[in-house]
Amino acid sequence: MTGFSTDELARYQRHLALAGFGPEAQEKLKRGSVLVIGAGGLGCPALLYLAAAGVGRIVVVDADRVDVSNLQRQVLYTTADAGELKAVAAARRLRALNPLIAVEPRAGRFTRANALDLARSVDVVLDGSDNFATRYLVNDACVLADRPLVYGAIQGYEGQASVFNWRGGPTYRCLFPEPPEPATVPNCAEAGVLGVLPGLIGTVQATEAIKLLTGIGEPLSGRLLMWNALAMTTHTVQLATDPRSRAIRELPLEGYGETCAAPGVASPDEIDVAALRAALAAGQRVQLIDVREEWERALGAILPSTHAPLGDIERGAATLTGLDSAVETVVYCAAGARSLRALAVLRTRVGFSAVTSLRGGYKTWAASA
Repeated sequence: MTGFSTDELARYQRHLALAGFGPEAQEKLKRGSVLVIGAGGLGCPALLYLAAAGVGRIVVVDADRVDVSNLQRQVLYTTADAGELKAVAAARRLRALNPLIAVEPRAGRFTRANALDLARSVDVVLDGSDNFATRYLVNDACVLADRPLVYGAIQGYEGQASVFNWRGGPTYRCLFPEPPEPATVPNCAEAGVLGVLPGLIGTVQATEAIKLLTGIGEPLSGRLLMWNALAMTTHTVQLATDPRSRAIRELPLEGYGETCAAPGVASPDEIDVAALRAALAAGQRVQLIDVREEWERALGAILPSTHAPLGDIERGAATLTGLDSAVETVVYCAAGARSLRALAVLRTRVGFSAVTSLRGGYKTWAASA
């Protein structure tokens, strides 16, 4: 068959035999390219199916390393991959799955400096990121580069997916015009996620990317698919296009939320790990409050510290006996989001006058030990 090698004919025969797909669509996949931002819970299943389907060029952008806690849902990796760069480990696995395609790992962050070049280098962008700052940056880059964006998001037991910026349809900013206030929305690390859920949503994203590349079916443009795994129900919400969402001429220097702040630069409400270590080493009196759950504290803690889970603090049920509200106090959680919420309560309801949140939380503290 023209355009396909013997290996390709053998590998893709179920596609070639599929009515409404066939050689023409498979050839489009072979010539197509997809940028996958984030090789985590959503990116892993999406990458597996895009590679297996025969997308000719896949670019994987992720700056993180594989952690054992990822393995509950990030099915590209094994225990032996712990500590390795996700982009590198993912590329190795995808090449083993399908050696007939090109996989390009980019072990770094998707930033304002590289966003437009990365988006313009592919046909479709698939967003598997887990924070609002990156989602808004991805959206704006796709608008400027005129590339369709396959969106997915998960939390707890629920997920959602859509296609943005396709043929004049809605963008991400039509759904969420502005980023939420810092620390008002917990991420998966803080709130947890059912392990199979990103598999469901990531597979939906791969399906939409394949449809966009091949021209089959009707993309999710103008519709938001919402999936509840506990009830196993889905429903679709219609999205309206806001012309103002396309009124963008360049990527703004600011405005992408808390996670775009320069690494290591603490806000007035935060103290970084180095400063806390220095204060403790100097013998300064510092009260520490751990607002994580009991099972998290069992994995490691900054000692001595008072344990008061965020939920107890917000309900007014936290035991803070022995603490002095006038003494320098540092609140910490796993990554720094819950501690900011606790800080606000301790100030307004309990009267702590000298309280800060540990930037990056216990995860950053432990990594710097």
